[in-house]
Amino acid sequence: MSEAPLDDLRRAVYRPVRTGNALEDTTARIVQTVRLGLVAPGESLPAERELAALYGVSRDTVREALRELSDAGWLETRRGRYGGTFVVDPVPRPSEPAVVSPAELSDVIALRGVLEPGAAWAAAGRSLSADERDVLWARHEAAAVAGGADYRRLDTLLHLTIAELAGIPSLVPLVADNRARVNAWLDTFPLLPRNIDHSTSQHAAIVSAILAGRPDAAHAAMRDHLAGSEALLRGFLA
Repeated sequence: MSEAPLDDLRRAVYRPVRTGNALEDTTARIVQTVRLGLVAPGESLPAERELAALYGVSRDTVREALRELSDAGWLETRRGRYGGTFVVDPVPRPSEPAVVSPAELSDVIALRGVLEPGAAWAAAGRSLSADERDVLWARHEAAAVAGGADYRRLDTLLHLTIAELAGIPSLVPLVADNRARVNAWLDTFPLLPRNIDHSTSQHAAIVSAILAGRPDAAHAAMRDHLAGSEALLRGFLA
């Protein structure tokens, strides 16, 4: 890749919205940036003018979307020299369990089972630059030592980095959209320490296979990892 990892992901999230539902789509896209961890709790969103240009909507539409999310407790506005619109810390969590139909759950899980192992396979088959290898390992290490509310955000960034390193730009928005839906469900049930430990060891296997240039091993390790996530999702949601 000629650009820094996650550039394709940022373009995938900060892309023009559908004009017929500009306000709703703009609001949903901002929420997605938070769910994916691209803007962490306590960090600021891009300025209104920049968001309007990225989404291809008016500043009034962006302003309305930001106001909606501020009223809902997701964002806060700060005035002054270092002001702007910031993601609240901590981000609000759902107070009730998610209601998901079996068909929707199966669809999202099945799509993830195609996209993410394929991304790991493709990433392992590329000649990664030194910078790309460093970023991938740094994402893994960050997730490995994360705790509490930071874990899911950093876990997500690791998975999205793998999608980015696959070198297939059109794959990135598919993985991002799928992961945002999964994260919305994961946020409704608690973190399980033993599950985190298991995921960390699986992440190590995935990342090691990618760095070693072993596509089949990377694919298999990702499939094993997703099987655990699927079990949890079905256990809590089905």
